[in-house]
Amino acid sequence: MQVMGISGMPGSGKSIVSDMAQEKGAIIISMGDIIREEAKKRGESTKETAQNLRKEFGAYIVSELTIKKIKQLEETEADNLVMIEGIRSHHEVEMFKENFDNFIILSIFANPTIRFERLKKRMREDDSQDYEGFQQRDFNELDFGIGNVISLSDKLIINESDIESFESKISEFFEEINF
Repeated sequence: MQVMGISGMPGSGKSIVSDMAQEKGAIIISMGDIIREEAKKRGESTKETAQNLRKEFGAYIVSELTIKKIKQLEETEADNLVMIEGIRSHHEVEMFKENFDNFIILSIFANPTIRFERLKKRMREDDSQDYEGFQQRDFNELDFGIGNVISLSDKLIINESDIESFESKISEFFEEINF
């Protein structure tokens, strides 16, 4: 089983990469979905849950939950690519590298102005409609360590133009990794 991670700030385009990978047969594990599921159970916001989980169980908790989910797939999905979406700290990267051979990270970058406009259109529960809230979310992500993950990625794709160009870059990357 090939396991890789994808990282990037909110609105950068991670879900487009995941959607394209899924269309090719990859299994997508979203760390954000794991946090959203836990937030629902706890009756908290995703921001509170992300912070509280790490306070309660340590920096590795979200990666531990993700690894557990992937290990359950190993027997039935041995030939598939598993893509972990939403890696936010070097702690998580360390855990994935310890647990999966040849683990790589792809990061997606887009400037804040572009990302904010995308998030306003996306209208997900944790997407702010005001720029101050958007900036605060970015600062929270940076506090988790996402900047370290992006800067240490194996591959970085810039997503600041049209969707066709971005999808072409993603396809090229998939060819590079033989997927």
